[in-house]
Amino acid sequence: MRFTTFSSPLGELLLVGDDMGLRRLSFLDGPHPETTEESWRRDDDALARARDQVLAYLDGRRRSFSVDVAPEGNDFQREVWAALVRIPYGETRTYGELAKRIGHDRAASAISAANNANPLPLLIPCHRVVAADGIGSYSAGEAIKQQLLALEERHPQDDPSKPSD
Repeated sequence: MRFTTFSSPLGELLLVGDDMGLRRLSFLDGPHPETTEESWRRDDDALARARDQVLAYLDGRRRSFSVDVAPEGNDFQREVWAALVRIPYGETRTYGELAKRIGHDRAASAISAANNANPLPLLIPCHRVVAADGIGSYSAGEAIKQQLLALEERHPQDDPSKPSD
């Protein structure tokens, strides 16, 4: 595994990847920071494109990502994460709505658990899923989730002055 760390408007971030793609993104200042493993090798150059895209997204200059991702999870988690990527920039869905969209009408709690297990927040936009009665949880904390939703609200997708990629 290769990794890089870098400063962002949301604090220090850790990106981890290999030849298959990005495996993890962790908010190092968040409640559940990931630690690097001894076998991992720091490689800022190999992860520069992903880092630059994350920073452009956080700056409101990017709406989607064009880097390979390879999150590890069970079949249900991967199904949920694939559905998250289809939620348009600047829009939200409730856990219940997402459950219905993927054909698991009564699985809102399981959707929430898969969201919380998402190893690539931002790239797989789990912040776009909210509770029916509020913002819902987020692996980096509710304050970060609110910032991400506000960012997408400030930079609408149909803004012709901003390229989508």
